[in-house]
Amino acid sequence: MEECCSTKPKKTETKKHNHAEGDGHGHDHSHGSEDKTAFQLFLPAVVSFLLLLIGITLDNYIKPEWFQGWVRIIWYLAAYIPVGLPVLKEAVESITRGDVFSEFLLMSIATIGAFAIGEYPEGVAVMLFYSVGEVFQELAVSRAKRNIKSLLDQRPDEVTILKNNQPQTVKAEKVSIGEIIQLKPGEKLGLDGELLSEKASFNTAALTGESKPDTKTKGDTVLAGMINLNTVSQIIVTTGYEDSKLSKILELVQNATAQKAPTELFIRKFAKVYTPIVVFLAIGICLLPYFFVSDYQFRDWLYRALVFLVISCPCALVISIPLGYFGGIGAGSRNGILIKGSNFLDVLANIKNVVMDKTGTMTEGVFKVQEVAFKNEFNKEDILKMVNVLESHSTHPVATAIHNYAGEVDHSIQLENVEEIPGHGLKATVNGKELLVGNFKLMDKFAINYDIKPENIVYTLIAIAYDKKFVGYITIADSIKKDAQLTINKLKALNVKTTMLSGDKSSVVKYVADSLGIQNAYGDLLPEDKVNKVKEIKAKNETVAFVGDGVNDAPVVALSDVGIAMGGLGSDATIETADVVIQDDMPSKIPMAINIGKQTKKIVWQNIILAFVVKGIVLILGAGGLATMWEAVFADVGVALLAILNAVRIQRMRF
Repeated sequence: MEECCSTKPKKTETKKHNHAEGDGHGHDHSHGSEDKTAFQLFLPAVVSFLLLLIGITLDNYIKPEWFQGWVRIIWYLAAYIPVGLPVLKEAVESITRGDVFSEFLLMSIATIGAFAIGEYPEGVAVMLFYSVGEVFQELAVSRAKRNIKSLLDQRPDEVTILKNNQPQTVKAEKVSIGEIIQLKPGEKLGLDGELLSEKASFNTAALTGESKPDTKTKGDTVLAGMINLNTVSQIIVTTGYEDSKLSKILELVQNATAQKAPTELFIRKFAKVYTPIVVFLAIGICLLPYFFVSDYQFRDWLYRALVFLVISCPCALVISIPLGYFGGIGAGSRNGILIKGSNFLDVLANIKNVVMDKTGTMTEGVFKVQEVAFKNEFNKEDILKMVNVLESHSTHPVATAIHNYAGEVDHSIQLENVEEIPGHGLKATVNGKELLVGNFKLMDKFAINYDIKPENIVYTLIAIAYDKKFVGYITIADSIKKDAQLTINKLKALNVKTTMLSGDKSSVVKYVADSLGIQNAYGDLLPEDKVNKVKEIKAKNETVAFVGDGVNDAPVVALSDVGIAMGGLGSDATIETADVVIQDDMPSKIPMAINIGKQTKKIVWQNIILAFVVKGIVLILGAGGLATMWEAVFADVGVALLAILNAVRIQRMRF
């Protein structure tokens, strides 16, 4: 039954079959419904419907003498062929592939059987409505796939490069690293690069889901898919076409359907067992009553068996369920959340604990000077200039924060004997006097007396000593993200517990956690400490999502049920290691991802229950002779259409 609702392998033998990439006829959408208009897809059904309508009118109202015998049979055959021939062909092809019990065979037997007992209009009607249902399935799956591709495949085929200061239009894949792209307002960038112009604004919606302009300055990274908004800009290419972030993201989403949810896998296995059982039951319904019913009529029992076959098609299940999951992945992509497979949608739906890193997740990851507390006996401006010069020898974020606060480095200040003391800070000689900049362990190491208690100060502290005297300290802090509070509030509304784990000092971690209302917080942790904390939570049999950078916290990501990476655009490794990638660094996308998982699961189970209940009722009625082909059509095609419409709903939801 699997192949009846899956694609044929293409390009590589390892490509998995999955319905999200194909229609109910086993065709690939990229060469099927995407190349046809709705009119072309419905044309065979329209022709069949008109011939059927005329036939029924001639049969029941006009009743001309000539519409009898072979004329009547040929008329209904002409109505049957446009919709029936493709299905008969697929039935034969599925048998040659080893899939004997496909829905195509069920429909072929049922409709040919109806013709055999003289029920021509019903035979045509069953195949007609089935084919209409298949077209709707094609359109729905095709639309889901097209939505994702249109959201992500924003790469222009051609770009303008500068050669000898002359613009030339070339294919994007032909551009080499180091070449310069000229980007006009309104144009999309074709490759990743570094901005050479002083300033430019970009629309990053294709990558992050955010329509708010993002202003970049000279030296900033700009990515393929971004749209230039105002001035002509120049970008030097830093990454090849196939290795761009957008290419990786697009590949990720296209491959997402290969990771199947347990529900999908169960339905596939179920269909492979269920369909042959139904075929043999239909044979039993037709033949066994001969031995138990005194007035046995073969024609009546054959009709019941044919009705039973039509009802039994598991199309609503094997099509709407993958479509529901595919819609969930598409909904995530539209909101800047990349979910690597439908299995992770199921995990997200059941998350009970969100464990998060602090820096870069709930805070900006950009340190800023909060306070400069120097003793009055020292000239604040002179000390800051010396500290700024010394910190220019470091690439640490703290050094960057001090540089941003103090301004340009004063190169007239001469430093001697510059030394970095690991885990402590920096030491140098200025004007023959010793300058120390680092933590309070550095002060202790050089026996500098100080009159404050560092543990009582929340922020990260930079202690300074000059000429063997304690000058004072600078506090550095990482600001909390604007939507961090909203994130925690939404997680609480979803009954999800929150825990913060960080390598930062405990007082800082506790301050951030208390500010946001995070239930548990632990600081001063090494990577192995984080692993142990997550193990403690998992020991309570609760599902855990870990949110971090996906690289430094790799052991915790691997241990958690689902790893969520913040800032996926900044790290290739993050995109590859995390299960879910939030592209715009907004923590509020964490509860959104969980909500998408919950809504997807709800829709999938609604479809499962709908299909089983309706089919179960009509199967019983059909076996008892109380249901006709018309009820059978509703139980199969009607339920399939309702399930598809329900599955498509998730693509229109607001989260």
